[in-house]
Amino acid sequence: MLLTRRLAIFALAATVLTGCATSTANLSTATVGDYRETIDLAGRLSVNYQKDGRPESISGSFNWEQRPGTIDVTLMSPLGQTVAAINVTPGSATLTQGGEAPRTAADIDSLTQQTLGWPLPVSGLRDWLQGYAVDAQGQRFRASPASNSVTTKDGWRLRFVDWQDAAGGAAGGASAAPVPRLIQAERAASGDIQDLAIRIVVNPAA
Repeated sequence: MLLTRRLAIFALAATVLTGCATSTANLSTATVGDYRETIDLAGRLSVNYQKDGRPESISGSFNWEQRPGTIDVTLMSPLGQTVAAINVTPGSATLTQGGEAPRTAADIDSLTQQTLGWPLPVSGLRDWLQGYAVDAQGQRFRASPASNSVTTKDGWRLRFVDWQDAAGGAAGGASAAPVPRLIQAERAASGDIQDLAIRIVVNPAA
């Protein structure tokens, strides 16, 4: 009876492993397209974290305008009201909330944590939204549906969960480069923030 049970367990494990191998084999190995300095994107994000032992949760939408040397980000509430406007240049970052005076700092990630209460990794998103990152060894990571996770040099655990086309290519054909649709970013700690998790959904290009 014990031997039969063990054989059943082994058979189940083999089935699970075979299924995983099959699903991985079916994923496209085509990497994302060449990096672009000029992009216009929109999407939604949700943020969950712990602060002072209490869970916090935020959700909303964003507009992302990127040009050579500058990034403009608008964060909006679920009702479409502007929560913050961010401008980043090589030398400085500015964040404006509501009717308050703009706040400026050299580092945008620190500035967002000071003003929003949690760090929005704008410097990382510059790469992530296009399926790129710098890994823990300082090497350039270029995502594909088959190679979709990486730990960044500054400690973020990234996973490119879903793509604009499930087969890894755009509607124009299998040879088209895949485009990220759903990105999950997690970090154990950042200052007084613990268990930070950001879920980013990128809208299809118009």
